[in-house]
Amino acid sequence: MTQPTESHTPTDDPTAPAERTVRSGVDLAPELVPPLLGSADRNLRALEGLLTADVHVRGTTVTLTGRPADVALAERVIGELTAIVARGQALTPDAVRRTVEMLTDGGGESPAEVLTLDILSRRGKTIRPKTVGQKKYVDAIDEHTIVFGIGPAGTGKTYLAMAKAVQALQAKQVSRIILTRPAVEAGERLGFLPGSLHEKIDPYLRPLHDALHDMMDPESIPKLMQAGVIEVAPLAYMRGRTLNDAFIILDEAQNTTAEQMKMFLTRLGFGSKIVVTGDATQVDLPGGARSGLGAANEILGDVDDIHFSQLDSSDVVRHRLVSDIVDAYDRYESLERRKVEFGNRAQRRAGQPRSSRR
Repeated sequence: MTQPTESHTPTDDPTAPAERTVRSGVDLAPELVPPLLGSADRNLRALEGLLTADVHVRGTTVTLTGRPADVALAERVIGELTAIVARGQALTPDAVRRTVEMLTDGGGESPAEVLTLDILSRRGKTIRPKTVGQKKYVDAIDEHTIVFGIGPAGTGKTYLAMAKAVQALQAKQVSRIILTRPAVEAGERLGFLPGSLHEKIDPYLRPLHDALHDMMDPESIPKLMQAGVIEVAPLAYMRGRTLNDAFIILDEAQNTTAEQMKMFLTRLGFGSKIVVTGDATQVDLPGGARSGLGAANEILGDVDDIHFSQLDSSDVVRHRLVSDIVDAYDRYESLERRKVEFGNRAQRRAGQPRSSRR
């Protein structure tokens, strides 16, 4: 990397101080230039749109020009992207965007470390975390016996937990995978649905089946389920059991009651790991019942070897609009809560005797 050189950019106001600009050159290994720039320079175009510093590539040298802070950020971005392609991972405009976001947010994590952490590979597709929050969540699963993954839709909390479960099974760290969800929408009675019991509960467990098919050979899944190596069942089936040597995932945990959550967590046996996932803003419990997910956060927050991972809209990895939708709903719900609080205060004041309002 060449040393930065300084120049000054003139302004329209002759009395204003000139804004200092610097120029820096980053020299790359020839074999890293094509994957860094991307097909038809699509990664380069993404960089140009995301960075404030000017980016110019000539041969194997990337020249960065702009304010010192902007050039310094651009240098770090180029360094992280170079590390990603040097590890043999294909670089995409999405990875470029996430790298810039991570470094701009200043979380302290290396984007190259986050984006090259492979969990599971199948048929050329590799499952890995795509945000700092997701990497911390995955690390927590490795380091703790019980992990709660709490966050909005699209943050990968269930999908990553499933990938870790399959990884643990393949590595023979556990002998079985148990996947469960509460069937709250039908009150866990399911009686009015047509068909056999399996057909009644299938709609509630289908998302877990779909994730399994992404991660394993679909032909092997029925055999593993028949042998009891993989079990997908409603939460009510967990009662009275002790689950040893298993990787257990409770999905949609916001739709458990406090009693159900306690029942589930106390199924933990020797050599097992539990991951509980849920979105605290999507509670569907009837009659305003309190969510077991919220209660667990209050009751178990200080218990050793239990970890709560909080994911947010910055960890959404679906269509970019999902993150915008989550933020918009959060703003709306916050505003509605303030309106309700203001209305309640106004009613209380209106109900007070005149003398007490002086």
